[in-house]
Formats: sequence, structure tokens, C-alpha cells
Amino acid sequence: MPAPEPALCDDQVNAGPGGAMTDDVGVITGDLTIQTTRRADNLVHVAIQHTGADEWYTLTGSPVSVPDGELEQYHERVRTAVEHGEGAVAPT
Repeated sequence: MPAPEPALCDDQVNAGPGGAMTDDVGVITGDLTIQTTRRADNLVHVAIQHTGADEWYTLTGSPVSVPDGELEQYHERVRTAVEHGEGAVAPT
């Protein structure tokens, strides 16, 4: 029996040049925290913030459909995109 999917995945990253695009405030750069969670409607939401800040923003393109059991793999794709920068959005 496979291990259950985690409730959320989170990481601290340094955004690459051009940062990450949010729906709320546009591009954010620097040291960021990414949080990926599966919502009750089964879509995956990606939130992002400046590490240590109170405000969370929605990564542009989120929420997305991700197959059950693949939250951790999807989170890694998000992390890689943000580390690359260039106005990173939620991978499809």
C-alpha cells in the first residue's frame, strides 16, 4: 500500500532572476517560501511568500489539477520553476 500523500509540502528557495509571478502583487524575488496544498475540491493550490513575512500570495496559474499521490512531485516542479525564475508560474 503506498504511503498517504502529505497534507502540504513547503520549501524555502531563492528565486532565480525574474522571480515568481503572483496573482496578487505581480513578481516577487529573493528568499521565498513555497507551500503546495491539495484543496477539498482536489485541485492543488500554490502559495508563495517572502520568507518570514505574514502575507501569502497565489502563484499565477494556481490552482491546478494534479493526480492523487503526486503532490510531492508537483511541489518539486514548482520549486524548480521558482529557482529558475523568469516570472515563474505554476507548472501545468
